[in-house]
Amino acid sequence: MELWPRLLYSPPCYSCGACRESTPPMQLKIALIGMPAIGKTTLGRKLASSYALGFVDLDQVIESAIGCRISEYFERMGEAAFRDVEARLLAEQLARPEPFVLSTGGGIVLRPENRAQLRQHCHVIYLTARLETLLRRVRNDRTRPLLQVADPLAKLRELHAARHALYLDTADFQVQVDAGTRATLQAIVQALAQRGVPKPPPRTAPAAPTTARAD
Repeated sequence: MELWPRLLYSPPCYSCGACRESTPPMQLKIALIGMPAIGKTTLGRKLASSYALGFVDLDQVIESAIGCRISEYFERMGEAAFRDVEARLLAEQLARPEPFVLSTGGGIVLRPENRAQLRQHCHVIYLTARLETLLRRVRNDRTRPLLQVADPLAKLRELHAARHALYLDTADFQVQVDAGTRATLQAIVQALAQRGVPKPPPRTAPAAPTTARAD
């Protein structure tokens, strides 16, 4: 079922704050932001499937563009160079006219231009969790360059302290993920519905095949 009316879409100019307010809610993209390992990619894929939308993982877009893992690029080129690439590719993706679900890297909110782009083009959802939950997820993950330190929990606290206000400044609403994927998706759908986005149709299980009986 196609939920979003693509054929009637004409891209707004986004040159002022009024452009977002005049854009029908169904024609805005849906962006997930939050701390590393919060589950943005997993939830993003499921959310996109629920709404019959495309899904974009910005980290995958970046790795395709730079030709290597983000962790390798960090080590070779430094964080500033990575943030330049990240900002450019975010702008390119958000310039696409069609709505889709976007998962972002944890540091996407560090640059003001990124926050402005997300606010203008998207319903922005800030995913939150207990830092101890994140620690369990990242403890053996070697793909996150900022967390390759002796005390990853202390680093998570540092990142959260530096970014929490920026996440709040960017997001339309926040959703806590500790209750699990299903509950989180339900909370997101409810929050989007309050902003004018129709709920996705309920999924129906296929009918079980009948077997002929010889009585």
